Amino acid sequence: MEYTIIEGNYAKIGVSKTVDTVYFTFESEKEQKCAILLYPADAGQSNQNTGLIRIPVPDEYCIGALRSVGIKGLKWKKFHYNYEVDGTLVFDRHARKVVGREVWADTDRLSSGCQVRAGFDFAEFDWCKDRFPEIPREQMVMYKLNVRSFTMDGGATRKKRGTFAGVMDKLPYLKELGVTSLEFMPVYEFEELIVKETVKPDVKEWSDNAKAGLEVEENSKEASDKKTACQINCWGYGPGDYYAPKASYCSAGEPSLELKALIREIHRNHMECILEFYFDEDMNQNIAVEILRYWVMEYHVDGFHLLGAALSVNAMAQDLILRRTKLFAEHFDRRLFAGQTAYPHLFVYNEDFLYAARKMLARADGSMPELLNQLKRQHEVFGFVNYIAGNNGFTLADLFSYEQKHNEENGEDNRDGNDWNFSSNGGMEGPSRKKGILEYRKKQMRNAVVLVMLGQSVPLIMAGDEFGNSQNGNNNCYCQDHKTGWVNWNVCKRSPSFAAFVRYMIAFRRRHPVICSPHPMQMCDYEQYGCPDLSYHGENAWIMAPNLYQQAVGILYCGAYAKGADGSADDDIYVAMNYHIIQQYLALPKLSGKRRWYLAVDTSNAKEPYLETPRIVEKKRQILLEPQSIVVLIGK
Repeated sequence: MEYTIIEGNYAKIGVSKTVDTVYFTFESEKEQKCAILLYPADAGQSNQNTGLIRIPVPDEYCIGALRSVGIKGLKWKKFHYNYEVDGTLVFDRHARKVVGREVWADTDRLSSGCQVRAGFDFAEFDWCKDRFPEIPREQMVMYKLNVRSFTMDGGATRKKRGTFAGVMDKLPYLKELGVTSLEFMPVYEFEELIVKETVKPDVKEWSDNAKAGLEVEENSKEASDKKTACQINCWGYGPGDYYAPKASYCSAGEPSLELKALIREIHRNHMECILEFYFDEDMNQNIAVEILRYWVMEYHVDGFHLLGAALSVNAMAQDLILRRTKLFAEHFDRRLFAGQTAYPHLFVYNEDFLYAARKMLARADGSMPELLNQLKRQHEVFGFVNYIAGNNGFTLADLFSYEQKHNEENGEDNRDGNDWNFSSNGGMEGPSRKKGILEYRKKQMRNAVVLVMLGQSVPLIMAGDEFGNSQNGNNNCYCQDHKTGWVNWNVCKRSPSFAAFVRYMIAFRRRHPVICSPHPMQMCDYEQYGCPDLSYHGENAWIMAPNLYQQAVGILYCGAYAKGADGSADDDIYVAMNYHIIQQYLALPKLSGKRRWYLAVDTSNAKEPYLETPRIVEKKRQILLEPQSIVVLIGK
C-alpha cells in the first residue's frame, strides 16, 4: 500500500477524513512513542497480526496532550486499527465502530484472547429532513427500555430480537400506548462479559497430595469450562466506548445506520429519543460534553439521562449546542439557571416521588404531605420525572407481589439489590391463585398508575410495567439475560385489560392539561376564577390541611387555570385517595352553575376501573371511597 504521512487535524479527536486523507487524533504525551496499527479487515480476529502494518507517528506531531497524523492514500475500507503507545496496545476510545463484539456475550472471544479493534465508519445516512420534535414537558410521557431485553422474549421477529430493528417494530405499539419519549438504557458499545474472579483456597496447611489433587481439578475445570467463567452485564453501566453504537444490537449491516434509522422513525412518529450515559469518576469532563455533542449532531438524539460519579452537569447544561437538548440528572444548581426559561430543558430525575408514593401505597410509615408535595412538584425552569418502578428495583407487578427481594439467581447470595423496597404482597409472597390476593395486587397496580399519571411532573413507565411484566421478585436484573430479565410479551396477550387501563390514564392526562401544568401551583385563586388552582379536601370541603397521619385526601384541580388545544378552559378534576384499610368518606366540593361531577376512574372496581364515557354522580356532599383505592371525577 502506498501512502503519505502528514500532520493531522487536532481540532477533531478520533478518526476523520477528507477526500484522500484519513486523520487519526488521540491522547498521548509528546514524550511517548506512538504508532498506528492497521489490520487487514479480511484477516479475521483469529489472525489479527497477519498482514499488520505499523505506521509510526512522528514525535513532532503533537499539541498539548494530543497526537495527530494524517495518512494520504489509505484504503480505509480494507482495514481496522488500534494504537500503540510505548509498546502497549491501546484501543481508540473515540472509535465510531467497534470490531469484535458483533456477537452478544461471545465467550469464545475472551477464551481465544482476541483483541477488539476499532473500525472505520464513514457511512452516509439520509435523514430525510429530520427535525427534533422538542415535545413540551407538559405533554411528555416517558417509557424506559433496554434494547436487548425489550424484544428477546417475543415482540419482534426472530432475526430482529434484541436489536434496534426489533425496537422499531414496536413503535406502533408505543405510539398507541401514548408514549412520547423513549429512554434507552446504554446503546453505546460496552463489554457485556464480566470475568468472574475465582477465590482460591488457602493451601498452606494442605498435604502435598491434596495440593496436587487441587491442581489437577483446577486444570481440568479450566480446560473444560472456560465459557462459564463469565457473568453477563445486560445493562451496560460502566466504562464504555461512547462514540460507537453497540454492534450486537444491530440485526444486519452497520450498527450506526440501523440506530439512525430507528431514531428517524421515532421522530416520524413525533416521539423523542433519550439515551442514558454512564460516566465514571475517571471520565474527562470536557470529553463527556464532547460526547453528548457528537450524539446530538451525528445521531439526532433529543436528550440524555446522565448517570455516574463526578458529572459536570452544569457545564453540560450551559453548552450552547446542548441548549435545546433535554438533560436529566439527579440534581442541578438551581441558582445558575434561574433565568433560562426560553426552552426549559433540564429535568431532575431521582427517586423522591417513588418513595413517597410507595410508602403510602404499602402503608409503610408514609407521609401524606410528602406525597402531595411530590404530586405537585414543578418549577418554571426545571422539570421533574415521576416513576414508581424502574430497572433498579422491582417491576410494578413485583412491587405488589413480593415483600422481599429474590436475587439468588444473581450469584451474590441475595446481597445485591435494594433492601428498602416499600413493597407489599397482599398476604402471600410470590405467585398466588387466591382471588382476593390477585384483586388486591391489580388494584394496587392501578393505584400506582393513577398516581404517576396524575402527578404534575413528567410520568415514566418501565418497559413491560404497562401489562404486568414480572421478574420473579428479582430487583436487580442486571445479569439476567434470559426470561427473568426479558420483557414477557405473552403476559400482554393473556391480560390486555391492565394495558388498556394504562392507555386510558395516559390519554386522560393528555385530555386534561390542568393536571400537568408546567407552572408551579400557587394554591390560591390568583386569577379570580372563584377557586384556587389546587386545593385539598377532607371529610369537609375547603378546610383541610394535610398532616403526617392522614390517610385520605381529596385533590381539586381548577380547570379554569388551564386551556385546551381549542383555547377553552379545562374541566375541573377531583382526585379522591383513600389509603385506609377501611372505607372512608371525603367531601365532594360543590360546583358552580349547572356543572355536575362525572365518574371517570375507580380503581376499586375490578370489572370497570375506568369509563370511556364518564357517568354522572349523584348530588351529595360526600363521596364514599373503598379501602386503598383512588377515584377520579370530572367536573363539567
